[in-house]
Amino acid sequence: MASSILPGTGLGSGVDIQSIVKVLVTADTGAKANQIKRQTANNTAMISGVASLKSALSVYQAAMKTLNDKNAPAFNAYAATSSDDKIIKATANNGAVAGSYVVNVTQLATSSKVASQVFLEGPTKAIPAGDLTIEQNGVVHTVTIGSDATLESVRDTINSQLGDKGISANIVNEDGGSRLVFSSTTTGEGSDISVGGDIAELEILAETKMAGSGAGYIDQQAKSAQLTVDGLPVTSKTNTIDSAISGLTLNLVDAKSATITIGANNEGLKASVQKFVDAYNTLVKTVASLTATSKDADDNVVLGALTGDPTSRSLLADLRTQLATVGSGDQLTTLGQLGINTLKDGTLEFSAAKFTAAMDNKKLGGDVQELFTGTNGVFERMNAAINPYLETGGILDTRNANLSKTQKGLGDQQLAIDQRIESLTASLTKRYVAMDTLVGKLEAQRNNIISMFDAIEAQQKNS
Repeated sequence: MASSILPGTGLGSGVDIQSIVKVLVTADTGAKANQIKRQTANNTAMISGVASLKSALSVYQAAMKTLNDKNAPAFNAYAATSSDDKIIKATANNGAVAGSYVVNVTQLATSSKVASQVFLEGPTKAIPAGDLTIEQNGVVHTVTIGSDATLESVRDTINSQLGDKGISANIVNEDGGSRLVFSSTTTGEGSDISVGGDIAELEILAETKMAGSGAGYIDQQAKSAQLTVDGLPVTSKTNTIDSAISGLTLNLVDAKSATITIGANNEGLKASVQKFVDAYNTLVKTVASLTATSKDADDNVVLGALTGDPTSRSLLADLRTQLATVGSGDQLTTLGQLGINTLKDGTLEFSAAKFTAAMDNKKLGGDVQELFTGTNGVFERMNAAINPYLETGGILDTRNANLSKTQKGLGDQQLAIDQRIESLTASLTKRYVAMDTLVGKLEAQRNNIISMFDAIEAQQKNS
């Protein structure tokens, strides 16, 4: 509301005009103003609550994504350990079998690295226009070099066009000149790079070793990894091998020997289940705090940002349905079999003793992954329930849009009531000032009449 200067006590009447006007304006607008204030505060809290709910859901979904990471499985029934991770790193999946294997790496897989002839002029050497044909593993990539090119611009063009294919180029400045050097992320025998095309100066033959100022491969051609598993020979084009031992992935780091041991992953499974329970409970507690009621120091009821909000109730109901849904496994079909149960407040409790019994006595380790990450598993069902709330234009976006619309409407009402207060204040003040002026004039006339009669009375006494 715009401020205005109100007169205080009327000079003519002695009436407190400001207080009277304030009381009258409040009587006219106070109820509506207070209603708008309450509604604005509640609506602002709900907007904040929806944002908090959306954030909590995103955190819960991110936790499930981490537990469902295909590159770092969290629910494997078996765990693989290496006697030396600096030589071999090992990861087991549910297809593994308990046992121990001696793996001797005699050669790591390497990639191709080839260099052009030496250019005495250095990186700014002018390169004629034409097409370069860069071949690897039978695949030919054509890179067109435009006019006014230099060795540097050729490098940049190659990186721009072939970087996403694992082929890159750089310039190495050696004593006496510069070379264009090609590298690749592709490893294994037969993956050597060759360069041909219209620019003879940049031709590189994959089978020729670099010598003197000539072009060729540097040091050695690309090689495949060579190793033995318990004495049995294995060859791989890459240093990541997932077919040598059933259910086991080997990441070769150094050409030495290490022992790989595979055993039950009960502790790892328990830790992963606990992480899921913790993530779910964090979400439920957040929703509970947003929808709770409490009392302040004066015993007044304090509502949460989303108390009574149907969206929150609907969300929790959807999630609880997924917890109770029976899975499609053979032996393990419910969370209760793993010691996970729902408490009265909606959170989950996890019985480590019941989980251990399920692993040791019922041998359910191999089924845990299927229950959580399999088709129609816990994570898939949970994400299906959450997505309608989180997706763009979904339930929470729509809820927020409606609240924002309401907020704008309340803002418009506030502006209107402010204008009403300002207008009414000005109008009433004008009337009371006019009244005060009239009273002042009447009072002046009264005083004049009294003075006149006093003068007449004085004359009569003196005559």
